[in-house]
Amino acid sequence: MAAFLWALLGIAAGACIAIQAPINAMLGRGLGMPVAAACVSFLSGALILALVVATTASFEGRSPDWRGPDLWLYVAGGALGTVYVTTAIFLTPRIGAAAVMAFAVSGQLLAGILLDRIGFLGMAVREISMGRIAGAGLLVAGALMIRFL
Repeated sequence: MAAFLWALLGIAAGACIAIQAPINAMLGRGLGMPVAAACVSFLSGALILALVVATTASFEGRSPDWRGPDLWLYVAGGALGTVYVTTAIFLTPRIGAAAVMAFAVSGQLLAGILLDRIGFLGMAVREISMGRIAGAGLLVAGALMIRFL
């Protein structure tokens, strides 16, 4: 049952990303700069997350160990998110939300297969099987069909 709920949560998160793309694209058009829309999106998200962290910390009676992680970890996720959000804002009005999401998910899957294979940052190593290759190929083919057919 828990696995089913986790799957639903993942689907809901993916739906949020699909809905976010056209909202940010419209914001980018309104501001006249896609990068400004990405900045606003990150700032509003950061403020909301700061409130969630503060609330969670007060309920749990503890706070994050800000000195724990290496410095580059503080920047890397946000930098990669910046590339994604800015690209999605730029592409959504040009190729449509479905195509942007299809290509983004394809890129996530291909990168995920590689990261699993090398055990990136201590992740469990998973071999590249024929099933994984076939699944990735079908997903990429589906993304191309969404965009071009």
